[in-house]
Amino acid sequence: MNQLPDLPNLDFLKKQAKELLAAYRLGAADALARFREGLPAAQHKSDQTIAALALRLHDAQSCLAREYGFPSWRDMSSFVEAQRGYGLDRARSIRIWASLIYAGDITGSTDRASPAAAARMVEEHPDLIGGDAYLACAVGDEAVLRQAIKRDPGCVNRPGGPLNLPPLVAVTHSSLVRLPRFRDALHAAARLLLQAGADPNQAIGSRWPPASLERPSQEYKLSALYGAAGQNHDPVMTRLLLDAGANANDGESLYHSLENPACTRLLLAAGARVTGSNALYRVLDLDSIEALQLLLAAPDANPNEPAGSQPTSDWGRPLLWAIRRRRSPAHMEALLAAGADASVRTPEGLSAYQVALRFGLPDVAALLGQPRDDDPLPDEEQFIAACAAGDEATALEVKALRPDLPGSLSDKQLRLLPELAAQGCGDAVRTMVRLRWPIAQRGGDWDASALNHAVFRGDVDLTRFLLDNGADWKEVHGFGADVRGTLGWASVNEPESSGDWVGCAEALVAHGMPTGRPDPKGTRAVAFDDRLMVFSDEVTDFLLGRSI
Repeated sequence: MNQLPDLPNLDFLKKQAKELLAAYRLGAADALARFREGLPAAQHKSDQTIAALALRLHDAQSCLAREYGFPSWRDMSSFVEAQRGYGLDRARSIRIWASLIYAGDITGSTDRASPAAAARMVEEHPDLIGGDAYLACAVGDEAVLRQAIKRDPGCVNRPGGPLNLPPLVAVTHSSLVRLPRFRDALHAAARLLLQAGADPNQAIGSRWPPASLERPSQEYKLSALYGAAGQNHDPVMTRLLLDAGANANDGESLYHSLENPACTRLLLAAGARVTGSNALYRVLDLDSIEALQLLLAAPDANPNEPAGSQPTSDWGRPLLWAIRRRRSPAHMEALLAAGADASVRTPEGLSAYQVALRFGLPDVAALLGQPRDDDPLPDEEQFIAACAAGDEATALEVKALRPDLPGSLSDKQLRLLPELAAQGCGDAVRTMVRLRWPIAQRGGDWDASALNHAVFRGDVDLTRFLLDNGADWKEVHGFGADVRGTLGWASVNEPESSGDWVGCAEALVAHGMPTGRPDPKGTRAVAFDDRLMVFSDEVTDFLLGRSI
């Protein structure tokens, strides 16, 4: 593993990544070997195969980060920022370090935690904790905690530290528990605090914007249990809290535990209620049959539970939501076996069978068909089903009989275009666009156009296709920004591991999106005539005309 200097420079590291990429593009053997060693997508591949991957700057950055011992470029750049400030302003440095350990709902930002960067700071600075009990909670320093409790037993329930956290919340929300070298220590710290009288139901108000560290939400509470089960998905910590009397019905833990069914199982065994938690809808956003079956087996589970909030309320029942999320026949069979009503209809009167056809799921439709579904579909539903299946020939046959299609479709029917774009159904979207569906139609969870959804996913081919067929970067989504905002958020947060946001940026600029200019104040933002916007380093370099 390569060693970073004591005062690493991010610009120099960016230069190293660009040099690696340039060598790769020239076919240099050492560059190909470095990618084979450091980039998961290139491991065990031949030089010829690696050369054909058409790797880009984000791949070179990822490879370089791994050479320095970080899982990602984001983790390394976060460490560099914290490391350079350490010693110059300890209070600010500690605050930056805390922002690496905790997620945005704790820190008052929209950032994810970066445990690898936080851990490296601990390694580089053994004096970091400095006997501070609240910092000790973040890393599981049991010795420091024991001394603090001995001096002041009441500290176990008193908020404090750089983020004003109750000690047990500070322990259970620490992302360092995801790393093996900190896991046992944090479990021990939680056990110690509980034995010393810490309230297992310690909680804070969410600081997620528009709330803040200074003004936390009074409505949305984040418990210690939510940190263990819903944020870090740690079964050991979850069991410790539940055994100590933590309330399994805290309004957040069950819903967010579903990414680790082991935590879900513990919460259900402790009496967590499925009904009213929205968990049956959330589990269908994920592709986990195990978690779905756990919820359905709960004593209070209702497979026909009405949705209680937008956007799920438009879909009425879990079975319909499963179709909207394009889940498999196995998901549908699990719901039906638990008693889901296959005859359920949408508010506009569509059967589950018809909805499945609208979403291009003929296998699911066959499973859900009811006697009334044997009747021939109306022309418009035949047209929609053919489009959703990417069957352009059949759709054209229907259109020949009904030349008013798709223009005569309702707004809800037309929203299927952005819905399918959000699900990555490129063939269906292309068919719809070629058959003249309104390309700027908004829909999906965040009321966005197909172009916004394609850019969000980093889908270059679909982005180019939509732009070539009349989509516009000025299309606004439900959060009030245009496609630049989508590009910025997605390129920074990378919601899809295989997304290519530089490719999307190239396509958007080729179709008229402005490139912007450097922020006069020297921040990493890009200045446009109407606003400042933040993008990933790679997208920023492209927009500002820097060589990549």
